[in-house]
Amino acid sequence: MALKSGSVNPVVMALSRSGEPTAHRVAKAIGAQVHGRKGRVDAADAFFGNALDHARELFAAGTPIVGVCASGILIRGVAPLLADKRTDPIVISVSDDGGVVVPLLGGHRGANRLAKQIADDLGSVAAVTTAGDVAMGVALDEPPLGYRLANPEDAKGAMAEMLGGAGVRVTGENIFDIENDDTGVDLIVSDAPVEGSETTLVYHPQRFVLGLGCARNADPAEMWEQVQTVLRDAGVAEGAIAAVASIDLKGDEPAMIETAKRLGKPLRLFTAAELEAETPRLQNPSDVVFAEVGCHGVSEGAALASVGATGSLRVAKTKTANVTVALGEAVEPLIDLQGRSRGRLSIVGIGPGQASWRTPEVSRLVADAEELVGYGLYIDLLGPLAIGKTRSDFPLGGEEARCRYALEQAALGKNVALVCSGDAGIYAMGALVFELMDRGEDEMGVSDAAHRVEVVCSPGVSALQGAAARAGAPLGHDFCAISLSDLLTPRDDILRRLKTAAEGDFVIAFYNPVSKTRRTLLAEARDILLKHRPADTPVMLASSLGRPEEHVRYRRLDELEVDEVDMLTVVLVGSSNSKLAQLGEGPRMYTPRGYARKIDGDLSEQAS
Repeated sequence: MALKSGSVNPVVMALSRSGEPTAHRVAKAIGAQVHGRKGRVDAADAFFGNALDHARELFAAGTPIVGVCASGILIRGVAPLLADKRTDPIVISVSDDGGVVVPLLGGHRGANRLAKQIADDLGSVAAVTTAGDVAMGVALDEPPLGYRLANPEDAKGAMAEMLGGAGVRVTGENIFDIENDDTGVDLIVSDAPVEGSETTLVYHPQRFVLGLGCARNADPAEMWEQVQTVLRDAGVAEGAIAAVASIDLKGDEPAMIETAKRLGKPLRLFTAAELEAETPRLQNPSDVVFAEVGCHGVSEGAALASVGATGSLRVAKTKTANVTVALGEAVEPLIDLQGRSRGRLSIVGIGPGQASWRTPEVSRLVADAEELVGYGLYIDLLGPLAIGKTRSDFPLGGEEARCRYALEQAALGKNVALVCSGDAGIYAMGALVFELMDRGEDEMGVSDAAHRVEVVCSPGVSALQGAAARAGAPLGHDFCAISLSDLLTPRDDILRRLKTAAEGDFVIAFYNPVSKTRRTLLAEARDILLKHRPADTPVMLASSLGRPEEHVRYRRLDELEVDEVDMLTVVLVGSSNSKLAQLGEGPRMYTPRGYARKIDGDLSEQAS
C-alpha cells in the first residue's frame, strides 16, 4: 500500500546489514525507496552518511520515514523539528528482524494504518499505542479514504467519552464497522451540513464535485456566493465536496482559484474535448458556449466528467451575471479524482550547497515535485531528495530553454520544481520565468497553457548571504550586488554601475566575477574602486560556499588578483569603513553602522 496521490512517497531508511533485507521487503510492500547508511548497507536507491542528519532532512521536507532501526535514532533525529501533530510527517520504526512495527509520529494521519499494513506484509505486530486504536480498534479522527471528519477538534473529547464507557450510536453508513448502541457518542455519516460536538462526530462522504464556469476575471465574491447558494439549496455540506472542476482555459481564473482555496479542495481541469464528450448528459447544452470554448457546457460538463459514468447532476447549471455553478454527485466517495491539476512551477533556491542551509519550505517543494529541472550540478546537490524523481538536466548557458521547458511541463498539469543555486530571484531563473510569462506566444513567450500555471517562488540563502555570514558582518551597512557577466548586460552599463557604487562607498558583492573567457572586468572593477577607497580595504574571497571544498580568504583591495578567482567565487569588497577584527579563530570582516560614534560619545560623557 503506497500513500495516496497528493502525498509525498515515504522513504525506508536502512542503517545496517542486519536490517537490510527487512528494509527492502518493506519498501516493496509500500512502493517506497530504500536509503541506506553508506558503508553499512550494500544495496539501496540512495546512500547517506549520518543517520540523524538524514532523518532530519527528510522530515524537514515533509517526507514520511520508515526506519529499520532503533526508535531512539529516529526520535533524536527529528526531535528538534517537531511542531504540530496535525502536520508533522509520519515516522515509523521497524525492528531489524521485522518483528515489531512502531508508529512514532502521525498515528492519526496515516501512520497507524501504514504500520498495520507493513506488519501484515511482514507477518509481525504493529505496536500501536494511540488510545482509541488500543481500546476500540479504530481512530475516530482518521476516517477511511473518501470521508472527511467535519469537526476534528471534537474528536479528542469524543474519544475520552468512549474510553470512559459511553457507547456509540451510528447514524448512516457504519464506516468504522463498529458495534452500534442505542445511546452514547453519535457518529453521523451524512452529505448534509450537521452540527457536531464532543458527543457528536460528523463525517461527510466526499461524493460531490462543483462544476464551475465564469466570464473572464469574474469577481470571486460572486462565485463564492453562488456556490454557497447551490450547496445550501441542495442540502450538501462543504465537507462533502471532493473537488472543484472546470475547463482548462479557466485554470488561472481568480474566481476558480479562490473558491477551491476557500473550500480547501483541489481544482481539477478538463480539455474542451473531454467536456464535449459529456454533451449527451447535459441538461442545458449551449451552442453559444460551444462557439466560445469548444464544448456545449462547462459547469455541467466538468461536474459530470468528475463523477464518472455512473454519477449524475445533483444540481443542474445555475447562473448569475458572470458565473455558472453545477453540482455533480458520484455513487461512491471519490478517491482518485478525474481531470488534471492546474500545474505548478516552484522556483526554488537551494542555497550555496549544503543541506543545512536549504530552507524547509524549499525542501518540501522539492519533495512534492514530480519533476526537477535545472543545471545538473544543482540537482545533484539535492542528494537523496532528488532520488526517484524525473530529472531534466540542462547545461550552463541553457537558461532560456530550461525555463521554457519547466513552464511547458507544468502546463501539462505536472508539479515541477525549477532548481537554482542560492536564491532563485537573485541572478537566477526567477526573473526569466516571469519575463517569458509576460510575453505572448507570438512574442517568443510561452504557450497559453503555460501562462495559466501556478508559480510559487521560495526564498533561498544567497551566495551573498552565505559569504557575509562566513566573513562576519560585512553587510552591516549599505551594500549592493553587481554581476560582472557581460553576456546579457552591456559592458558599458556594468562599468557605469561600478563607478556609481564606488562613489557611493557601498560594500559590493561581485557575482560572476570571471569566466574562462572574461578575465578583465574584475581587474577594472578593482582599479575603479581604488580611486574611491583605501588600498587596504578588506576584500573577502569565498569559493564553493557550503561545500566540502569551501575556501575563504582575505586580501587587501590593492592586492586582489584575478587569477585566484573562479566562477564559484563570491567577491565581497568592503566600503571605506569596513574592517577586519583579529579574533582567536582568525580575522572577521565587518562594516560599522555608526554605533561607534554613540559608544565614543558615551565614553566621553563618563570621562567628563
